[in-house]
Amino acid sequence: MSQIENKKALITGGASGIGKLMGKLMLQKGLQSLVIWDVNEILLQQVTNEFKQQGFTVFPYLVDVMDTNSVIATAQQVKKEVGKIDILINNAGIIVGKFFADHSHTEIDRTMFINSNALMHITKEFLPDMVALNEGHIVNIASAAGMVSNPKMSVYVASKWAVIGWSDSLQIELQKINSKVNITTVTPYYINTGMFDGVKSSFIPITQPLVAAKKIIKGIEKNKRFVRMPNIVYMLPFIKGILSAKWFDIIVGKGLGIYKTMDSFKGRR
Repeated sequence: MSQIENKKALITGGASGIGKLMGKLMLQKGLQSLVIWDVNEILLQQVTNEFKQQGFTVFPYLVDVMDTNSVIATAQQVKKEVGKIDILINNAGIIVGKFFADHSHTEIDRTMFINSNALMHITKEFLPDMVALNEGHIVNIASAAGMVSNPKMSVYVASKWAVIGWSDSLQIELQKINSKVNITTVTPYYINTGMFDGVKSSFIPITQPLVAAKKIIKGIEKNKRFVRMPNIVYMLPFIKGILSAKWFDIIVGKGLGIYKTMDSFKGRR
């Protein structure tokens, strides 16, 4: 049986970028209905109208994932209006893109909450139903930055390290109770969306949004534990394991230019 056909999916940050692309791809693969959570009301309405005009069933919800009470209330509303969610994609995220000392306390809190805490609160609302029925799939969008430290990304890196650790621990917990609910942790390198506008990478290619979306959807279909992109990212745990911190900095950070990628960062305005 298809992992997507006739299923119901929810995507946070689903009104733009790879969130919108993943939603469209799943609908084209026979998804029964798509629930979109987003904080941007204009984009949310635009993508809803676009998908509905193509004959798809879409349920839009204006949600700020920083507001846990709103997350809980909206989750209950989704369950009443749409029913059980089969596929949850925790996609919403932000980046500030400056040296740590230049962050405000608000920027630190927003980054950590949206990129890590919110994923846990959202999953907490939908996971019990999946476990009870012994089926479902949760996708957590982390980042290769959760595996490699980088200047001008310290708080973002911290938030993505947290996601990777939590997401994989959740997978192990589900295995421990013999649950058939699957967790996919996604660790992409930079994706060419407005979120990372200005980033330059001289050695490792920046991934195009549609390529990223397709790989994530394929990861759902194949029940992959990890989806990394591009393929060189699969080597990072091995490289970090055999090199000392000093040589990792020299070869990967400086030699491959990773530590310079954020120098001209502008981000989404």
